[in-house]
Amino acid sequence: MSTATTLLWRGGLLEPLPDARRGADGVGAADTGAAEPTLLVADSWLVDEGRVRALDVHRDRFAGSVDAATAGMTGRPTPDDVDAFWTAVVARLPRTGRWFPRVELVAAGDDATGGADTTGGADTTGGADATGGADTTGGADSTDGADSTRASSVALRLRLRPAPPASATVVLATATHDPRISPLVKGPDLMALGRVRDEARSRGADEAVVLSGDGHVVDGAWSSIVWWRGDALCLPSDDLPRLPGVTVRTLATLAAVMGVDVLHEHARPDELSGFEVWTTSALHGIRIATGWVDGPSPAEQPGRLALWRSRLDALRRPLPSV
Repeated sequence: MSTATTLLWRGGLLEPLPDARRGADGVGAADTGAAEPTLLVADSWLVDEGRVRALDVHRDRFAGSVDAATAGMTGRPTPDDVDAFWTAVVARLPRTGRWFPRVELVAAGDDATGGADTTGGADTTGGADATGGADTTGGADSTDGADSTRASSVALRLRLRPAPPASATVVLATATHDPRISPLVKGPDLMALGRVRDEARSRGADEAVVLSGDGHVVDGAWSSIVWWRGDALCLPSDDLPRLPGVTVRTLATLAAVMGVDVLHEHARPDELSGFEVWTTSALHGIRIATGWVDGPSPAEQPGRLALWRSRLDALRRPLPSV
């Protein structure tokens, strides 16, 4: 398998999405004239020659987000549905080559799901709010304006995609604005953040850095942002809403276990001049900022990036045998 494929969870099985509902890249409906489903939740990770890092953490984040995003929704997947879907996804992942699969929960009409029962026939009305009652959307409707209680259907999908090239360096640019409406859930804001990233790329950057209303560094468009203050690893303050990044969580946990101070602080871009700044993501792992367009001048401590990239790589584990 060398091209992207979209598989729909239907009747307890992963089935290829009909060609008429796939776009030219095999993963969407946009190029066919059919309506592209609304993305409610997404999660992705790198599979490199059958090895993956923190897969269980990706699973827990996805399952929790699905539960929270579908609270009060008719036809919502139960935890058992999500468990069965995830098991089928892991079994379907290629064991050779480099892949960047994405699991999705989408809300759409019959054009996107084939009109089928996407829950495997199980009772889909139960399940608790995984957020413990907290509002994880920043006050905004995470479905981009759609009323989730009137969604005609919800579907779990797998997008099997070859992994894009990875790199160890990144040029940053401050985002022109913060487009997020669901800062704690991966999925609803991906397209809007992609547009912010594209705008940053037009200025010569690789990634956009989203700031808070007070100008503090919060997150990257498609990554997490960290920096080093001496020998201490620094993350944005916990009161700044951002995605619970799996790679940055893994990095921070590893650092703490190794006795490295992990700080959470407010920092504006101009306050990071002379600091080593990293981005973290499932695809690239750790990348070091070699520049910041119209921003601070990041630094580098020789050998630190290579050391921590090797430590993260050592955490990759083989996928279960099938």
